Amino acid sequence: MSMVDTPLTEVLARSLDVNAFRQQLIAANMANIDTPGYRTRDVNFQQELERASGPLFQADFSPLARQVQGLIERPDGNNVNIDRESLLLAETQLRYSVSVEVLRSEFRRLATAINEGK
Repeated sequence: MSMVDTPLTEVLARSLDVNAFRQQLIAANMANIDTPGYRTRDVNFQQELERASGPLFQADFSPLARQVQGLIERPDGNNVNIDRESLLLAETQLRYSVSVEVLRSEFRRLATAINEGK
């Protein structure tokens, strides 16, 4: 474990991973809005972040993507809702940005501790 591998930086790194994967799913949903039979996929962010923070963390989230139930289905079988996906995309981008800012703050704190120790 190096000096920058603090519990906080590990959780933030995992948060970035979960957000990046969720953004990929949302982008795929949006790209398939006109694909007949396409079913919306998502991950439970909170659940995956908790799992990612556990001792048996694996960076592969793809098996954890699930079809979203309860969405209105169009006659062609597609259930992608562009308004829902746009909202989730904005939320995911905000969570990603907040994680990056907190990570930057943590690195600045560590740099200050190192520099003032001279």
